[in-house]
Amino acid sequence: MRSQDHDRLYLSPPHLGRHELNYVHKAIEDNWVAPVGPNLDGFEADICAAVGIPFCVALNSGTAALHLGLLLLGVGPGDEVLCPSFTFVATASAVRYCGAAPVFVDSEYDTWNICPQRLREAIEDRLRRGKKPKALLLVHLYGMPAKVPEVLALAAEFDIPVLEDAAEALGSCWEGQPLGSFGRVGVFSFNGNKILTTSGGGALVAHDRALAERARFLATQAKDDAPHYQHAEVGYNYRLSNILAGIGRGQMELLADRVKRRREIFAWYREHLAALPGLAVGPAEPPGARANRWLTTVLLAPPAPDAAPAPPPEALRRALEAHNIESRPLWKPMHLQPLFADAPMYGGAVCTDLFARGLCLPSGTAMTEADLRRVAGALREAFG
Repeated sequence: MRSQDHDRLYLSPPHLGRHELNYVHKAIEDNWVAPVGPNLDGFEADICAAVGIPFCVALNSGTAALHLGLLLLGVGPGDEVLCPSFTFVATASAVRYCGAAPVFVDSEYDTWNICPQRLREAIEDRLRRGKKPKALLLVHLYGMPAKVPEVLALAAEFDIPVLEDAAEALGSCWEGQPLGSFGRVGVFSFNGNKILTTSGGGALVAHDRALAERARFLATQAKDDAPHYQHAEVGYNYRLSNILAGIGRGQMELLADRVKRRREIFAWYREHLAALPGLAVGPAEPPGARANRWLTTVLLAPPAPDAAPAPPPEALRRALEAHNIESRPLWKPMHLQPLFADAPMYGGAVCTDLFARGLCLPSGTAMTEADLRRVAGALREAFG
């Protein structure tokens, strides 16, 4: 069947439950449509409870959370921030917002996240150059926990504060502890394609009350405590609205179910695509890791001398598109982006290889068995 024969299957569309409208209707009935209100307070409390961290500031995007998080750690013009190359552009762009420069580090194959060995190499080399990194961005890609103990140990050894980018990892854990709670500051995204959504939104979490209060101050235009509008420093219009926070409250009730369903989808793909030669669903969870499986990803093996080559990722993407199925290449590494062509890079072979061989499959929690079989059938057809 061709594209016109089926409704489109999206990569990770929003999936609302039954309770979001209750919070939104209540806000409208009470005329709480201004930026702040009870839903905002409640949403922040829900996030704190889910992550096991005492303070939260709900914001209008995960990118805003990254920007504020870096500012809270003192990042400013002329500073350097360690960052995985294999990530979404917002991670690195937030560094530039502060006038600082990203220093990119390669990934490792176990989790696809920042490589501890390359990270040590980067830190020691920057120190030799007289430039101690101001902060470390720890990203958990596609909801897979990074090698948390190794990375945190390095950060502690060299006294570098950690900003934990858990934008894709709400509901993921390391040794039972939720991701987002390991860094001095953690951030989440509630963009429309995330495991939970507020349409557009994000959040910053912290163990330190003073940091959270500082974030809240900066996110509301840095308005001083005065009866008139007085400002002594630059602030930002970064707060989430009370209406969108109502969507978030209803979504947070579904977190456990949404993680369970994403993990089921990953397991289904792994079982039913196992027979396709040269295609691997992954990465697997290392001991101690529990991924939310935000997106199911596949890697195509390099051609073997004695085996028929697997179709390249772009051929698979086009084959799926012909069946009106959305898929997407893995993130293009930042060191390959024109925007960051002049940034230092430590390693690069691993994340470049992952980008060249990987693809993201439809993973939305509303997918049915028929939807999954449709994806698998299109892939089998592409493999011939």
